[in-house]
Amino acid sequence: MTLKLFLVSAAAAALTGCVSPEQFETTPVQVQSSKGIVTCQLYTKDRVLWDRAIDRPAAMSVQEADAICKQEGQRQKDGG
Repeated sequence: MTLKLFLVSAAAAALTGCVSPEQFETTPVQVQSSKGIVTCQLYTKDRVLWDRAIDRPAAMSVQEADAICKQEGQRQKDGG
């Protein structure tokens, strides 16, 4: 019983230390592209790799929209 309690406590402690992207979200921004408006979920300026599209034109792939959002995050990180 004591071992089970220890394992449950250890698992809970490990999960408490996990980093969740939601903790770093900023207000979504809209970026105009040649195919239309992409809505981007950007994170803190130190988390540009997490930046992603949350809405995109139908004619645009997810990968293309995410790339636009990463570019926008980098632009803002660089002070643009």
